[in-house]
Amino acid sequence: MLRPARTEVRDGTRAPRPRRPRGPHRLRPDADKRDPRPAARRTVAEWGHPALADDVALIVSELAGNAVRYGRIPGRLFRVHLTLTKTALRIAVADPKGERLPQPRQPTPDDRHGRGLLIVRALATRWGVRERTVGKEIWAELDLTTSLPTDQCSDKP
Repeated sequence: MLRPARTEVRDGTRAPRPRRPRGPHRLRPDADKRDPRPAARRTVAEWGHPALADDVALIVSELAGNAVRYGRIPGRLFRVHLTLTKTALRIAVADPKGERLPQPRQPTPDDRHGRGLLIVRALATRWGVRERTVGKEIWAELDLTTSLPTDQCSDKP
């Protein structure tokens, strides 16, 4: 059985088909950069919310940076999930180190680190930490100003 191609050919060029989110979307970083930000930005724009793309990319950057810096175990990866519901866009980053839960802090002007969760808190409507069987998940949600048709959204946050 043949599967439909992921791209359509028009006038000799390839244009990506629009994707409809179904449940959590696991980002696959661009192969040459290993950076989840462009994939997050592109996914959010494809979902019809280009105005949120930069905020989502920044939140992904901060949470992924924390996962690499504080949640890394050699040989284990972290995961970035985006979920779109009727009312919110959820960003979740899971890493394998659950014994070290993040806490926002107040850095001094001379500190070079320590502002990431403050940035997440400023951009997100809600954020939090969920302990998992192995590791933890840090999540942030952005409320949507417009609602989407039911067939384009997941029922779960």
